[in-house]
Formats: sequence, C-alpha cells, structure tokens
Amino acid sequence: MLETRPHSEIPVLALTMGEPAGVGLELTLKVWRSARDRAAAPAYVPLLYADPAAVADYAQRAGVSDPSKIVSSASEAQELWPQYLPVIPVPLARHVEPGRPDPANGAAVIASIEQATAAVVRGEAAAIVTNPIAKRVLHEAGFSYPGHTEFLAELAQRLVGGGPWQPVMLLASDELRVVPLTIHIPIADVPKALSQELIIKTARILDDALRRDFGLGGTTRPRIAIAGLNPHAGEGGSMGTEEIHTISPAIAALKAEGLNVTGPHPADTLFHAEARTRYDAVIAMYHDQALIPIKTLAFDKAVNVTIGLPFVRTSPDHGTAFDIAGTGRASPASLSAALELAAKLAANRAAFPSQP
Repeated sequence: MLETRPHSEIPVLALTMGEPAGVGLELTLKVWRSARDRAAAPAYVPLLYADPAAVADYAQRAGVSDPSKIVSSASEAQELWPQYLPVIPVPLARHVEPGRPDPANGAAVIASIEQATAAVVRGEAAAIVTNPIAKRVLHEAGFSYPGHTEFLAELAQRLVGGGPWQPVMLLASDELRVVPLTIHIPIADVPKALSQELIIKTARILDDALRRDFGLGGTTRPRIAIAGLNPHAGEGGSMGTEEIHTISPAIAALKAEGLNVTGPHPADTLFHAEARTRYDAVIAMYHDQALIPIKTLAFDKAVNVTIGLPFVRTSPDHGTAFDIAGTGRASPASLSAALELAAKLAANRAAFPSQP
C-alpha cells in the first residue's frame, strides 16, 4: 500500500509563470501531467502564479483538458495537486501567442514574481521556483533590473529587511555545483571586476548555503575549490598575475577564517571526473568558465539556485526558448529538477537551526 503524507506536510512551492510566450507554462503542464500519471505520493505541490486563460490555451495546444483550478490559499493547493494544477490568478493584458512576446504583458510577469515571493516570505510557501523570463521584453516594459536575481534581492530588502542581500548564482546538478564569480559582463572586463573582497564574500555565502541548504554541515566544512583566471592559473605569474595579487590572498584570508578552500586551480583540469571527487563546489572566475562544464555535464538537469537570499529560490537552467514555444518539444527535465531541488533545500534550511 502506498504510504502518503498528510496534505499539510507536503511543501508548497510558489511557481511563477515566467514569460508567457516562452516555454514556461508548457513545461509546467508537462510537470503536472507527469505527476498526475505517477502512482507515487507527491513530494511537493506547485502553486502557479499565472493567467488561467493562458494555461488553458497551452493545455489546448497540448491536447489535454485544462487542469487549472483557481485557489486562494496554499491549503487549497495541497488538496488539489496532482489531480489539478492549482493557480493563483495573475491576469495578462493581452492574449499570448507562443514565441511572440508582448511587452504589454510585462507587468503581469513582474506581478507573478512579486506575489510568489511574498507568499514565501509570509510562510505560505516553502520556496520560490521561477520559470524563465525574457529580460529584453521586460526592459521594454520598464523593468529596471538586469534580471531575476537582482529583482529578488530588491524584493528581499523590501519584504524581509535586513541585508543588504548579496545574491549569488549557483548552478547545481548531481555532477557539479559551480558559482560564476562574475556573470554577464564582457570577458575583457573580468580582470578589473575581480577583487579579494568579492571572492571572500562569495565564498562565505557559498559555504553557508552548502551547509544550510545542501546539508553539508557536518563535522567538517564544505570543500570549495577556487579556479584561477589565467591559463595554468597564471603559471607563477608568467601568464597573468591576478592569481598572485588577488585570488591567492583571498584564499589565504578565507582559510584563516576556517573555510575549507583550495586553489587557485587551473580551470582546464578542474572539471574532469576524478577532480570533481575532491570538492563540493567550485567558484569560477567568469560566466563561461562556470557554465560550459555544467552544461556539458548536465544540460537538461542543471538548476539555477540563487544563494545569499533569506528564502530559497531555484529556476530551470535554460531560457524562454521562443523558437520552440508551443510546439510541445521543450523538455521539462530542468523545471522538474528545479522543483525537486527547491523542496529539498527548503527542508534542509528549515532543519538546519536544530542541528548541532
């Protein structure tokens, strides 16, 4: 006989609609259909903040009956899932055409993020999971933030206080966890963006997240490998001096604080199978140094986790995929992984204060 948990013990995850002309709603429906068809008891309940009419349109395209049910509370959502997809209505300004984003719908996309985050802050949901947004479209609608991460940091400041919050992007999969120290900047700007302070702050946030959220808070500190910037980690200064003047002093300071950090490591030998057994996470110096290895190892399974916030946030590690939106070809693997990981991280974070 299948063992089930009471509805009240199944965590609710606040799921945003993302860009409605992208693949987010399509993937959400695929996740729902998979959960409905499985015999296993649900490990989480997604509560979607979206326009029910848009969900119904995507369901029609997929050839399934509209599964959405409008709710007003997390407890209602727990009673409905997985027979139905619980939805908090966030109306769109205009009808959605897959692959054709409309800036007029930007306000609803932003409202979905705001309302989902507020639900987590109020304790009505355990974590927030964000479907992909189209930053260019939101900027046309007046969105003033570079992306999700910066907006969530502002929401944390507004709704929780404290801070200032320094959100950090962590890409996670079973094969690898990696943090890009610098993200969406030209490669030519990376050297001057590096600083000892940035490395130290990022490593502290990563160490805390690995212990609290990923459950690596045992008797020893999590193992963090820090990559070099230059080929062969600078080769003693003959191929660059950032390792000598910036990265190594930061590592020394972190070791003095008790963090279990190593490096700077040559990036070209840091990601093969044997090397990955020697650390729990990597801090890379720039975007592609981090994302190329994880997307090679786990393209459909990697999850974008924002650490350094007062709540758990995950997201699929892919974009809106306008070119295949509405075709039924998008894989829900990364969204499924993001939901599963959000539930685990939230449970670990909730249990952490009681650990010795």
